[in-house]
This record gives sequence, C-alpha cells and structure tokens, in this order.
Amino acid sequence: MPKEIAMPKLGESVVEGVIGRWLKAEGDRIEEDEPLVEIDTDKVNAEVPSPYSGVVYKLVASEGETVPVGGIIAMIQVDGEEETAPAADEAGKGDEPNAAPEVASPFGVGISAEVERPYSAREPHLYSPAVRRLAQESGIDPSDVQGTGAGGRVTKKDMERAIEARRTRQAPAEDFLGSAPFRGRPESIGRTAEGDEVIPITRMRRTIAERLLHSTRTVPHAWTTVEVDVTSLVKFRESIKEEFRRREGINLTYLPFVVKAAVEALREYPILNSTWEEDRIVIKKHIHIGIAVDLDDGLIVPVIRDADQRSIVGLARSISDLATRARSGALTPDDVSGGTFTINNTGAFGSVLSAPIINYPQAAILSMETITRRPVVVGDAIGIRSMMNLCMSLDHRVLDGAVCGRFLKSVKTRLEAYDSNTPLY
Repeated sequence: MPKEIAMPKLGESVVEGVIGRWLKAEGDRIEEDEPLVEIDTDKVNAEVPSPYSGVVYKLVASEGETVPVGGIIAMIQVDGEEETAPAADEAGKGDEPNAAPEVASPFGVGISAEVERPYSAREPHLYSPAVRRLAQESGIDPSDVQGTGAGGRVTKKDMERAIEARRTRQAPAEDFLGSAPFRGRPESIGRTAEGDEVIPITRMRRTIAERLLHSTRTVPHAWTTVEVDVTSLVKFRESIKEEFRRREGINLTYLPFVVKAAVEALREYPILNSTWEEDRIVIKKHIHIGIAVDLDDGLIVPVIRDADQRSIVGLARSISDLATRARSGALTPDDVSGGTFTINNTGAFGSVLSAPIINYPQAAILSMETITRRPVVVGDAIGIRSMMNLCMSLDHRVLDGAVCGRFLKSVKTRLEAYDSNTPLY
C-alpha cells in the first residue's frame, strides 16, 4: 500500500502551504531525504524531502494548490512493500474473455497492458515539473517543442531554447537591456498587443506588496539620519579580514559591527524594541534582529534570535548562515518570524541615503549606507575620513524624535569606538 505524504507544519503559525513546484513526477524514483516538492507559505519557500525511498505513486495536490497542514499531497510506493492493485470498476470486468490483464500503474490508476505505451511528448502528465513550470510561465505548449531527450522527450533545456528563440524573434533590434539577458528579471510570460512585457506576480512578490502596503497605510512613518565616522573600524576590518576568512571560512563584513552596536543601544533604549498594539505599547523582552536579504525575485528578512547575546563573530556566523540559506531556499518559517527590530544593509548597493519601510509590527528599522571616503572637518583641520550614514524609519505612534536621536547617537558612539582593541569573540 502506498504511503501518504502530508503537508508538513513548517512553522508555529503556519496553517497551510501552497504547492510551488513538484521536483519529482509520478513514476519517478526517489530516495529518502531527497527533495520531493517546493512548498510556499506566506513566510518562506522551502523544499520538503521524502521520508521514504521508493517510487512516486501519485501527486495528489497540483502545483499552485493551497493545502492545509496535514492534508495529503502525494503518495509513495515504498521499497519492499507490496503494491496494491486497484479494484475493478465493474463487477465481473476481469472475466471478459477479451479483456486485457490489469497491471498496477505508478500513477495510481488501473490500466490494461494492451494500452500501456511508451512515453509520448503529448501526454502532459509525463512532462517534468520543470518543463510544466516553464510552459505555464512562457505560454509555450511543450507538444510544439522538438524534444531532444530519450524517446523524443521534451527537456528543460528544450523549453529554455524555445523561450529564448521566441524572445529573440520578438525583441527589437536595439534594446536598452543590451544583448545579454537582464540579470534579476523574472521570466516573462509574454507581451501585450503593444509589445509591453508581462511578468507574473510570484507569491513572494505578492506577500511583499501586501505587507509593505499594510505598513505604509497603518504606520505613521517618520525618518531621521546620522553621520558616522567609521575610519577606525575600516582600518581594523582591513587588518583582520583575510585572517578572519581563513579562520572562520566566511567574509567579515561591516554588518555584524552595526548589529552589535545596535543591539547594545537597544538594551539602553528598549522602547525601540517594541510594538504598537492599539491600546498599549509592548516592549519586547528578547532582541531578535531581522536582517534583510535580497533575492532574485524579492526580499526576505531572516531573524537572528537573541542577537544581544552574541559576539561580533557569532553575529557574523549567523548572518552568513541565514543569507546562504535564504538564497538557497533552505529557510524555515521559524527563521523569518519573531523579529523585533530590522537592520538593512542598503549600502551594499552603493546607497548613501534611504527611507526604509518599517517591517510591521516592529516600531523601527535601521539602514546602514555605503562607506565613502571624503574630506571632513576634524578639530581645526580637514582630513580624509571614512563616513557612513545610518538612516532610521520610526513608528511615530510609539517613538518620538528625541529618543530615536539618543538611540542613533548611542549606535554612532559605539561604531566610532571600534578599533584594533575591540574584542571579536
């Protein structure tokens, strides 16, 4: 009897998931712990591995279908367990003299041996998940594509070639994007009659839109900025970054220093680590820092829990781990929930000033901008210094300019004090 696979509970607050993409087709061989399906939730996308080794017997849920936690999404015929032949639809059907013998099908349906046939490129249920996804996104019918796989099977590369060929035919002779594909642009699904490109809205993009719109509609945003002289920090980091990479196996960026300074300032001014709850303000006991990570199709904010309990090295490890897992789709919903304050490294893209949108229901968000070398008045002289802006958006229901100014001054003072004497561990 095939084993049923249920929609897993991917986080404490997650009650349902969407079948994003099947990584195996019916009839495919799968090993234990091998990825079976990509599940999308309102928090994160995650690959779900198979708990068994065997053959994919039936994909119960379709791509794009929303399934509650515990709902059956697939069935696997487990190795070493006898497959149960389906019952005949009609009494006495098997006694018909010319009836073909019934055989068990990996697709969960009784079929006769005489009609069982090799793969046909026009059988949609036999296309791989990647081919079906590209077909849906591009609008190209795989049956119209010349397959180069075994027995004429249409492969992912066949579909990609067909999509590129169509794009080449449709593209104008001169395109401002240049001859190479524009990096980071979602695959289009066609063009309008006027030639405008149409891009599908992914679940992640829609979630981002809904949350940011809710934040801007709900929260009265205010903004403030301070300038920080990080010359000593820059010299310190430059002197240790190569040894740090050899010892820890990761790059030492400026972000863990900013996080360290911010969490210490949050302990000093805990009102910034709070949330508005209509009839009260709740100051959070724990400091869980959200770190904005850019992805090809959006932004995600994984959380460093109890960030104030970590050293600079500990923060660097957590940031590297979360960013790596975010970009590989390996985060869990719990990794992106429970944040109390968010820090965004917009300076990584050369930004010198920004007005970030608050990650609701938090009370504030801090952006660190790019570090620039420029002339600065130092005492009675002018020197070339490494300067960085810190920009903060605040919920004016909870916070006023005075306390936010004190908080930023505290962060600034700590960052300007970082030098070769600063402990990393």
